[in-house]
Amino acid sequence: MNDKAMTTVSDRGWFQRLVAQEDLNFLLTNRVPRIALTKLMGRFSRIESPWLTRLSIAVWRCFTPLDLSEAKHTRFRSLKDCFTRELKPGSRVFDGRPEILCSPSDGIVGACGHVERGQVYQAKGFPYSTAELFGPSQDASIFEGGRFITLRLTSAMYHRFHAPADATVEHVTYLSGDTWNVNPIALQRVERLFCRNERAVVRMRLESGEPIALVPVAAILVASIRLHFLDVLLHLGRKGPNEMPCSAGQTKGQEMGWFEHGSTIIVFVPRGFALAEGIAPGVQLRAGQALLKRA
Repeated sequence: MNDKAMTTVSDRGWFQRLVAQEDLNFLLTNRVPRIALTKLMGRFSRIESPWLTRLSIAVWRCFTPLDLSEAKHTRFRSLKDCFTRELKPGSRVFDGRPEILCSPSDGIVGACGHVERGQVYQAKGFPYSTAELFGPSQDASIFEGGRFITLRLTSAMYHRFHAPADATVEHVTYLSGDTWNVNPIALQRVERLFCRNERAVVRMRLESGEPIALVPVAAILVASIRLHFLDVLLHLGRKGPNEMPCSAGQTKGQEMGWFEHGSTIIVFVPRGFALAEGIAPGVQLRAGQALLKRA
């Protein structure tokens, strides 16, 4: 490696270490006009300009280890086009065993455990209510005694999410809200963060009859959730609860939608499911890997 390249790597490492400091990270990503910045980012990411897109991706790589080697296409019309990129065929293989529920997305396992007395945890010592998360129109008690798993998508990850099993989507509730960062630093400082942010509650029923729920939660710079089966783009412009009943069959691995940057999906299952082998906080998964199994 030549001196210039070494200097560049060193400078980038210094900057990343600086941003990694907890207090500074929290200030930079939360003590700012979050919703205004998120809306601005949404507009900026849609600008179709080859040179601006290349420049934006280069800047993005200063902050995160973005890997586009699996992307189906490497020339992008806009930054949004890169955020929501498709992958080459075969890049994500879904576990075909019928007793397995797969990870719906790439992600890092966060808090996971049982739903107890209507509460779960976003981080140690920070509980929140499933009733508040699901919203006033949805009955969350069906998951009492069941399990939840939080999957955090970083900005560099593949941002599309898929059906974890053969199932039917029965209802979607969209709840507008704030756009707090959902990184571990914020989760340890902001109470009930997931209940404050924009989110969608996707209620599904497995072919075997059990209910499950996927709750995509948006975050700062990430406030658009695309759902293919309803052909809608959910965003901050939709105020209040939006109820969307449907009956949309999904096969395991079928693409359900995407985030426009990266965020979080919380998976809920009723009693009768256990964590798949190797699932624990901090484990990084790819879409399609075993997440839960029938006990």
